[in-house]
Amino acid sequence: MNYKQLSKDFWHDGYLVLEDFFEPELMDPIDSNIRGHFGNNPEFWHEKEFLSKSKTEVIPWFPQNPDLPDYSEKMAAPFDTIEQDQRLGALTASLLGGGWNPLYSMVMYSKKGTVGQAWHQDCPPDDGEQFNMNRLVYTREISDDIGGQTVVMPESHRMGELPAGEPHEDLDGQVVLKPRRGTLVLLHGHTWHRVLPITGAFRFSTNYRACPAGTPTDITDICVYRNMRYCFSTNSVIEERLPAI
Repeated sequence: MNYKQLSKDFWHDGYLVLEDFFEPELMDPIDSNIRGHFGNNPEFWHEKEFLSKSKTEVIPWFPQNPDLPDYSEKMAAPFDTIEQDQRLGALTASLLGGGWNPLYSMVMYSKKGTVGQAWHQDCPPDDGEQFNMNRLVYTREISDDIGGQTVVMPESHRMGELPAGEPHEDLDGQVVLKPRRGTLVLLHGHTWHRVLPITGAFRFSTNYRACPAGTPTDITDICVYRNMRYCFSTNSVIEERLPAI
């Protein structure tokens, strides 16, 4: 693996796509556990205000958090295996530097007929040195018949705050990703990104968030959308955003 070139590409584009990074035998147990956890028709987890205003219909699960009542060592085990993968750790260190820290893993599940995720930045870009990195693992293919493709804006991690505007509109220069099983997508926390509507039965991915040394562990508490800034710890809109006139 050419870490030098991968690092150059990541810092230029704000994201990386590495197909077949993980073997099927590592993906299958995670995929099975996710299906078992959510079942056929899981309830939404976020506040109604967030779902409506953010135009983001996802249900999170934190399988590695032992403080949550639904934690199970057996269910967490395959997720632990990925987090401890030496290849993933070495690649992360090559991008974030020594002393980087894992934050948490989070499965994001979307049901059929839901809108996906609107344009957002995982953390405010007010300080270019303070950010998280998404390490998105796909245990099954994201195809056109399923929907839920990941959309990114190349180089937007260097463009500042996501412009206010329509939450789900197409933007000039956007790139649509269709990860297949075993794909790893690395995404800078300031990169503008979204998820398209789900037309098939369901869609999910697992995000192993990480951050450079010295970054606050609550770096992702405030998310920037095109119509607001939202604080997850207080379940509240902390800034309304309107397009410039």
